[in-house]
Amino acid sequence: MLQGSFWDKLIIFALPLALTGVLQQLFNAADVAVLGKYVGKNAMAAVGNNISIIGIMVNLFLGLSLGSNVVIAQFIGARQSERVGAAVQTSFILALFTGLGIAVIGEILTGPIINWLEVPLEVKAMAETYLRVYLLGIPVMGIYNFEAAILRARGDTKTPLIALAVASIANIGLNVLFVTWGWGVAGVAVATDLANVISAGILFWTLTHTDDILRLRLDKWHFQGELLVKVVKIGLPAGIQGMVFSLSNILIQAAINSLGADAMAASAAAFTIEINVYCFLSAFAQATTTFVSQNYGAGNIVRCYQITKVGLLLSIAATMGMAVIVLCFAQSLLAFFNPDPKVIELGITRLWYIVAPEFIQAFIDVLSGAMRGYGFSLAPAILTLLGICGVRITWLYTLFPAYPTYDVLMACYSVSWFIAGLFIVLLYRFYKHHLKLN
Repeated sequence: MLQGSFWDKLIIFALPLALTGVLQQLFNAADVAVLGKYVGKNAMAAVGNNISIIGIMVNLFLGLSLGSNVVIAQFIGARQSERVGAAVQTSFILALFTGLGIAVIGEILTGPIINWLEVPLEVKAMAETYLRVYLLGIPVMGIYNFEAAILRARGDTKTPLIALAVASIANIGLNVLFVTWGWGVAGVAVATDLANVISAGILFWTLTHTDDILRLRLDKWHFQGELLVKVVKIGLPAGIQGMVFSLSNILIQAAINSLGADAMAASAAAFTIEINVYCFLSAFAQATTTFVSQNYGAGNIVRCYQITKVGLLLSIAATMGMAVIVLCFAQSLLAFFNPDPKVIELGITRLWYIVAPEFIQAFIDVLSGAMRGYGFSLAPAILTLLGICGVRITWLYTLFPAYPTYDVLMACYSVSWFIAGLFIVLLYRFYKHHLKLN
């Protein structure tokens, strides 16, 4: 990461990361597909309703784990081995207690959240059941994300991919088994929880048995307050950003719910497809963060600029390539989840509104990732929230009530990306100038 060409290194790093993201999404996709095929569109809609809720919790983990990734990568770049070990211990403890806290709070708030979303009566009970069972596995899911972030800081994206591949196979098999047993939405949630245990367990074994500086030592169970603050300072803004994103998506989900079960099922199916496009975009953003972190720790500022430029170009190219594939096969992909013609029609509409312009988001994620690699996390988070969430919430309470159609609702995504992207480009130029001065 610190020397030589980085085009190939970015690609080699990002592709396993993208595939890891795809496999993570396969958990939800498998839940939606199995329920859509064997139970019905109401069960499918119930799971889809919870995607945004789950996203709040997942994004907090991802943000905090990003803080761990940046801190550990900077220490590796600066060749501070002892601090690397301390950061690994601190990150794992943070993951454990954060996961337990979120699970408890989530169980308490499940009922009120489902009521607040005004989920249709025919879907409500299944939606609540799925969410409550899913929350039981939140702690191990959080641990997996932190473990993966620790390994990525060293440049290892293959081991998390292997762990998730094994877990995905188990998830699909258990989904089918539990549904055929008549467990319904509870069954697919249990399957996901068990799959999360498998993926987290594999990485736990890896980190506790490696001879690398990343070794997780159970005989040195402690954390350092200084490092905890450093991880949280970088990771929490990103986590809160992701949580607020999900909150805005919950508001959008409530608007979708008002359009009926067909719209809910269509959005659930389309989301499981479009999020895989985002995985490739996000992979290059995360690769940029890690590469910039290590090189910034080593004092290679010019190389950081070059990495950011290349990461942005690769992210845009990957996103546009995936978008073409998805849009060309949209009908077939949606039919895999549910053959209902109305569901497919609405799903295609959503994909065109979201997947086609999604490359704009590369400017947001890659440039924000680069700034986090330098240690600047709060400002990009604030501007992104203002640009994306501000636009979407305003849209929901102004344009959508005036024109309550599925098309108008979906248009808020691309508009918010454009505005946020403009904010982030300007902020990146400011920070780049600031670093040159220093």
